[in-house]
Amino acid sequence: MSVELSAGRRFGEMFLAAVATSLGVWLFGRIEAAWVWLGWVALVPWLAVLDRARTVWQTLAAGLVLSVVFTGVIFGWFADALGAYAQSSDLWMFWLVLLSFGPFMQPQFIFAALARHLARRMAPEGAFLRVGLTGALVYVGTEWAWPKLFADTLGQGLYSSVWLRQGADIAGAHGLTVALILGNECVLAAVKAFSARGWKWPGARELRTPAAVLVALVVVLTGYGAIRYRQVSEQVGTGPGLTVGVVQSNITQYGRLAAEMGTYDALRMILDTHYQLSDELMKDTKPDLIVWPETVYPTTFGSPKSEEGAEFDQDLSQFVGERQMPLIFGAYDLEQDREYNAAMFLGPVGTPEEKRLELGVYRKTKLFPLTEWVPESLDKPWVRGMLPWLGTWKRGPGPQSFGFPLRGGRVLKVVPLICYEAIFPDYVAAAVRKGAELIVTLSNDSWFGTSAGPKLHLTLAAFRSIETRLPQVRATNSGISAYITPTGEIVREVQTGQRAGVVVTIPPTAPIGTLMVAWGDWFGPTALILGMVLLLAQVLLSRRMTGRKA
Repeated sequence: MSVELSAGRRFGEMFLAAVATSLGVWLFGRIEAAWVWLGWVALVPWLAVLDRARTVWQTLAAGLVLSVVFTGVIFGWFADALGAYAQSSDLWMFWLVLLSFGPFMQPQFIFAALARHLARRMAPEGAFLRVGLTGALVYVGTEWAWPKLFADTLGQGLYSSVWLRQGADIAGAHGLTVALILGNECVLAAVKAFSARGWKWPGARELRTPAAVLVALVVVLTGYGAIRYRQVSEQVGTGPGLTVGVVQSNITQYGRLAAEMGTYDALRMILDTHYQLSDELMKDTKPDLIVWPETVYPTTFGSPKSEEGAEFDQDLSQFVGERQMPLIFGAYDLEQDREYNAAMFLGPVGTPEEKRLELGVYRKTKLFPLTEWVPESLDKPWVRGMLPWLGTWKRGPGPQSFGFPLRGGRVLKVVPLICYEAIFPDYVAAAVRKGAELIVTLSNDSWFGTSAGPKLHLTLAAFRSIETRLPQVRATNSGISAYITPTGEIVREVQTGQRAGVVVTIPPTAPIGTLMVAWGDWFGPTALILGMVLLLAQVLLSRRMTGRKA
């Protein structure tokens, strides 16, 4: 009976600590300056429970509990969004699946907990930095090695701090995550020092190391961020830059529209709305180019499947040719029997009288699992029967940089990204290395609804601009469309559910090199290797010390 009570009490501690940590991260993840401090303390309840775990199994349980609770608290909106996307009334089923996949969506808690437990068993008393560093490195190493659905990591919560987020151009958001975890370890060490003295002042000696490390982390990140922010800002010129028109029509659920209106009338309405919004943008000024969202042209362009499709192709080409307005828009691309989600670069070339058009095509490579794409091993009739919304798109060739001709003979070097691709730092860095002046992201976030999804997606996209120090234009069909500066600042936003067209002016910016562009997402694999080496070194050192005592 006592064993069951002890096990129940231990589980209760794990659960409450997981809830406290998850709620703290949830507030921190709201990306509001008032909550940025929570990133430095949110993990403390869970870390304290790990310190109380006596066995590997207890540690494993603590990691599993947090992975499930964290998934429910932080990503509960995803279950709601999937239910709405599938038009299902059985919302409980999506929640059950989400929670069941918690350990697979957040495996870093499990592996970091185990690594930290092993390090703590071998480290001498008070060696919290060695233990914490081991856990932190394995934490981010796991996030890199085990691709997460949303590529989320704790460091992204520091976006709300203008200076602290600038450190992402060295080691990405994962580098910020390691700093946050070490900061939490320092806070826990200080709390334990007070607890050991009956919550009385433990003395400066006991607090010296954790306080010094915590202050150093904050000061170094803040100091680097302030210097880097000034350096990047000084590279922004004041002369003629680039003007880009962004159209957000707030037209969603193309399939439902086609079913209600007919395919022809639905496409006619979608295009006419974008023509109108684009013409309104050009009344007062003529942008250098206009950007429409992902799959705004919800059929193949350039390879029509019917006479009506050829009519729409000609109609859109005529719009671009008559206005002499370069256009980037989302459509489908067809090659033989393979269909791709694509970004079309359609622009006038030659003299205005010639009205010749040049078409460039970028094919999306990173497809969203179980909606746009399913592994071939799982692509079976019974699977598609269970998941009728599964797409049939194929993967594109990989990251690319496009030379897009503008008026006056200028060629703009563009890195195109489509929706999901904006969350992968290594993918974006590889494209930027091919030469780029601007990141253009086309997205369809309508299936997120009014959840936290659109804001999360925008924040992740902003980190790509920080890491590459490139401006970014983001066009979505229902929000959030935006212009993002090389420092990650969101200058213009069109919020979720709004219909609007905006013109953004991007000042000329001198090229700015970053470690993330040069080396890609280098910190994840490096952290995993260092974490394993540090753990192995502690094992060898512990055995040597044991041998000497014997």
